[in-house]
Amino acid sequence: MKYIYIGDLINTHGIKGEVRITSDFKYKDAVFKKGIPLYLGKRKEKEIINTYRTHKNYDMVTFDGIDNINDVIVYKGDAVYVNRNDIKIDGYFDEDLIGLDVYTNNFIGKVEYILKSKAHDILVLDTGKMIPNISEFVKEINLDDKKIMVEEVEGMTNEN
Repeated sequence: MKYIYIGDLINTHGIKGEVRITSDFKYKDAVFKKGIPLYLGKRKEKEIINTYRTHKNYDMVTFDGIDNINDVIVYKGDAVYVNRNDIKIDGYFDEDLIGLDVYTNNFIGKVEYILKSKAHDILVLDTGKMIPNISEFVKEINLDDKKIMVEEVEGMTNEN
């Protein structure tokens, strides 16, 4: 299984087993549906979504077979994951970009991780270079060939 981090279960809500999840995952509509399994905490304990709703800035979820606060309080503070194969999306997950080779006309590095910002995501390369993941810079993402083509920007590949 390939687990993808989608947020944190920050608290319970009420006494009937509902939980609050904070998530900025961009494919929430594919994840937060009845019948989709979520994996909670370091042990990735599987719980199946029974109901979903939003409340303020939270994603509110109940799980199949759980109707008591005492059964979900153990998950408070846990990270929440989804199995990559359980959801279908048009596009790619951020995790799909990790390890891809990045090119202008020449190889400039591999994607090491993705930095989240309020404006946009930033591809951080193993060479220390940072590239905003927006169409003005990222011209093509080819998952099959494991490469990303980016626009040459003055100062991006110049050595100091």
